[in-house]
Amino acid sequence: MHVVLSGYYGFDNVGDEAILFSIIHALRKCQENIEITVLSNNPPETEKTYGVKAVNRWKLKEIRDALKNADGLISGGGSLLQDQTGMKSIPYYTGIMQIAKMCKKPVFVYAQGMGPINSGISKWITRAALNKVDRITVRDEDSKALLTTIGVKQPVSIVPDPVIGLDHSSFHSEWLESNVTKPYIAVSVRDWPTAVPYKEKIAQALDELVRKGETVLFVPMHGEHDAKSSREVASLMKEMSMVSPADLSLEEKITIIGGARLLIGMRLHSLIFSAIYYTPFIAISYDPKIDAFADIAQQPVIGHVEKDNWDGTRLADQAMELLEQRDMGTVVLRNRVEPMQAEALLTAKLALETFA
Repeated sequence: MHVVLSGYYGFDNVGDEAILFSIIHALRKCQENIEITVLSNNPPETEKTYGVKAVNRWKLKEIRDALKNADGLISGGGSLLQDQTGMKSIPYYTGIMQIAKMCKKPVFVYAQGMGPINSGISKWITRAALNKVDRITVRDEDSKALLTTIGVKQPVSIVPDPVIGLDHSSFHSEWLESNVTKPYIAVSVRDWPTAVPYKEKIAQALDELVRKGETVLFVPMHGEHDAKSSREVASLMKEMSMVSPADLSLEEKITIIGGARLLIGMRLHSLIFSAIYYTPFIAISYDPKIDAFADIAQQPVIGHVEKDNWDGTRLADQAMELLEQRDMGTVVLRNRVEPMQAEALLTAKLALETFA
């Protein structure tokens, strides 16, 4: 079987690369000799990293040729169908679905997080595209509810995020082993346009934690973008902290977050990396997907970057409470996550059944 994967791949975003890694792993576990072609922003790097074929996601002829020779299209995972960060994502990803349909190929929507979808035209495009696909799976209840609200009539199944099923048993980090000798708190931050001084709040909390004897280690999830935000928060601190290199491998970043005593995280997949190690986390929300996963994992959301109803002291207090109850928190996470880890592989099986 030959499948084409469409998503936000080849952009040096650790969360999306982890999704790609997880989907490829799950597909190969279900069918060892499967042929996979990825639509990528950086085809040579994608081919080298994952041992797949890759074509340029911006070249229409390459996309069409790949789909003509495939048994089906997998769209996802990740937050592809949203217009919060711009108006181009929804037309692009639904356009790929439309090309697949023109080539008479089935389309499987793979564990996507839907929305926010704000404009009327975005809702219309999404509804029109998804009512023509063959199977829709989403990663949370809010995504399913959104599709119902905008008029998607196709059945929608809720499945775990692909990364939940990742087998991390062989992962390690040479950088971590060489540079960090004490137990630490991992921190994942990103930039977000808001009048609320959330970076100052985070810095205040981290200062309080360092004064209580904790070590703080920033983990940039999206290359230099998050490295810049990490350095900015670190510069706002009065106490010492560390920022891990932005160019560490996916496996190393997963290892660093999973090996922490606690994660304070903004990026969704930093929370998921923490969860698959049963490491407690505190989420800082900028998007409904953060709240949705924290709810699934039964972990706290301290506040939203656009709401000024939380502060650094409250975040530090919450962190100390979780650290004091870490054993109990680990048990809670294990009970929530273990069933999802088993279910994650089933999504790949559903996709392959759709294309059979």
